[in-house]
Amino acid sequence: MKNLKSIALALVVALATVSVSAQTKKIDAAKSSINWLAKKVGGQHSGTVNFKEGALVFKGKKVTGGNFTVDMTSLTATDLTGEWLGKLNGHLKSEDFFGTEKFPTAKLVFKTIAVKSANVYTVTADLTIKGITKPVTFDLATTANSASSTFKVNRTKYDITYSSGTLLTTLADKAIDDEFELTVALKF
Repeated sequence: MKNLKSIALALVVALATVSVSAQTKKIDAAKSSINWLAKKVGGQHSGTVNFKEGALVFKGKKVTGGNFTVDMTSLTATDLTGEWLGKLNGHLKSEDFFGTEKFPTAKLVFKTIAVKSANVYTVTADLTIKGITKPVTFDLATTANSASSTFKVNRTKYDITYSSGTLLTTLADKAIDDEFELTVALKF
């Protein structure tokens, strides 16, 4: 009987120490979305930009990594139509903003992940826009088939300073907020 208890205890310890292998869940880029919101004095603009590819890495049910590539050439406003839509999209893709001809993609790579609560993580990631990489921190909520986050990005850290409210000394009534908001919905 004592020998049976020893074997059972050894089996429990062995099972507890077996490592869970990581599982990579690729996003469905067509069903995942990124919505952006940018504010300025007297108004705002909103729109979308598409994922090129991406994945979250899980160990068991816990997020342990992630990396994403965004197709910056897909950047578009959704609050305008016609001529004004074309003008805004052209300006956003120009060197004044995202320079999509020279920098057609942006990247996000998870660096640290901390559990905040059940299925919610605080992530610090490297965000690369226009070839400049800076850290961003955001909360990520997950389910079995999806993940979501909303966070702000300070555009001036990526050399996007056109009409910056903090850098302008004149024409303050034309200022554009330095931060823009991203609302991300991932589908696996």
